[in-house]
Amino acid sequence: MRNEGKGEELGGKIRAGVGKLLGNERMQAEGKAHELKGKAKQAVAKAAEKAESKAREVAVAERRGLDGDDEQVEEELLAQEEELRARRASERGAPE
Repeated sequence: MRNEGKGEELGGKIRAGVGKLLGNERMQAEGKAHELKGKAKQAVAKAAEKAESKAREVAVAERRGLDGDDEQVEEELLAQEEELRARRASERGAPE
């Protein structure tokens, strides 16, 4: 979703710039609106990623309290973090 927001932001900037060059205030305003919508999408995606990460930390902390096996819990946390990094890289189109 972050990439989608980035694309919308960029498209909005371009549209606003073209509107400015052409002296078309409506096109400028529409471009600015798309730019802001894209920024909002990025902010929402970033907040969701932080919430997901925090939820995972809480779950691991609870497991540590229940299981008492810190080594196994640490391995699970590292595996989850690697999975999240791979998912983010694939969303960006970057190699894993």
